[in-house]
Amino acid sequence: MTIKPGSSLSRRGFLAGACCAAAAPVLTPFSVAAAPGESRFVTIILRGGMDGLDLVQPYGDAAFAGLRPTLGLTPGTGLVDLDGFFGLNPAASALMPLWQENALSFVHAVATPYRDGRRHFDGQTMLENGGTDASQKSGWLNRTLAVIPRTDGRKALDIHTSMELILSGPNKADNRAGTGDVEMAQDEIGFLDRLYAADAPFAAAMEEVKRTGFSAGGYRQKRNRSVVDMARLAGGMLREDYRIASFSINGWDTHVEQASQFGSVAGELAAAIVALKDALGADAWARTVVLAVTEFGRSVRENGTGGTDHGTGGVAVLAGGAVSGGKVMGTWPGLAEDRLLDGQDLMPTGDVREIAAAMLHKQFGIAPDKLTSRVFPGLSFDRSSIYLQG
Repeated sequence: MTIKPGSSLSRRGFLAGACCAAAAPVLTPFSVAAAPGESRFVTIILRGGMDGLDLVQPYGDAAFAGLRPTLGLTPGTGLVDLDGFFGLNPAASALMPLWQENALSFVHAVATPYRDGRRHFDGQTMLENGGTDASQKSGWLNRTLAVIPRTDGRKALDIHTSMELILSGPNKADNRAGTGDVEMAQDEIGFLDRLYAADAPFAAAMEEVKRTGFSAGGYRQKRNRSVVDMARLAGGMLREDYRIASFSINGWDTHVEQASQFGSVAGELAAAIVALKDALGADAWARTVVLAVTEFGRSVRENGTGGTDHGTGGVAVLAGGAVSGGKVMGTWPGLAEDRLLDGQDLMPTGDVREIAAAMLHKQFGIAPDKLTSRVFPGLSFDRSSIYLQG
């Protein structure tokens, strides 16, 4: 948002622009689309920069404990062991039955091509447009609709007041307003606190809203129900006529007191995936791939406020009965000082777009050349992708 000298802007207008710049939507987008066949594909956008080193912790890396003295866990301090090197944050332990059923995998040290600024808006734009820069104006899931064989009567459907970028584009999509009671995440509340800090009346009003609306855990419980209800709605629609869905979970911008904030939102992600499975039913779940991705990871070192700052490499989550699960995939770069990107980030060794392309190929038989020329321009991908082999 640019404010020209001499221009006037209401507090409401400033707040709307600032929230947009912070990429912290209060209304969580939810989209579905119809496609032929019985295979399903779901994307979950984790907005705010999910810390993959917290969700799937490399406790077996010798440098990890020193980089994460308070956030780092071990199997002896609550971490759920996955394979003797990586462990799952206990807040997401509801996912472990899926791991044991080989319906859950993680891909570590992955990122989009975004490297330049660590800004939410730019990072999310590239995550959703599927390109190598921010110039691509349509979303990769919208472009996917054009290369899946389907009849003219099958259209995309977005349940939200405005279309999220991932499903925006030239392929026809219906738009319908969805629920508006998804509660704000803790990072969004912190943003509003900082925004209103110098305005006494607004600061007092914000404190009153927090006191009456977010106290005694009611805020978190209501938000959790909203996320789960959204996942159930997606599962119900996918069980019937629809085959592609996308929704978002925000709240991952954990600059301060990450342990409590991350635990809450990681629990929401786990609950959403489990709710999606339950709503789909056994037959549809067996034909489903869920891909959860974020705009960038976070710094490998804790900061001075018990949180982490914007980074690069992170984790993608793969779930569903159509997933070859029970493994942590990807090439682990290590956390030694000389292995970090710019001396501060997990070095990306994989491209998030390749994971998405592999799953679209797997689920809908889209030819690799169409994936690299029309869906993910600039991507190098073929049928031998490790995400297909794994």
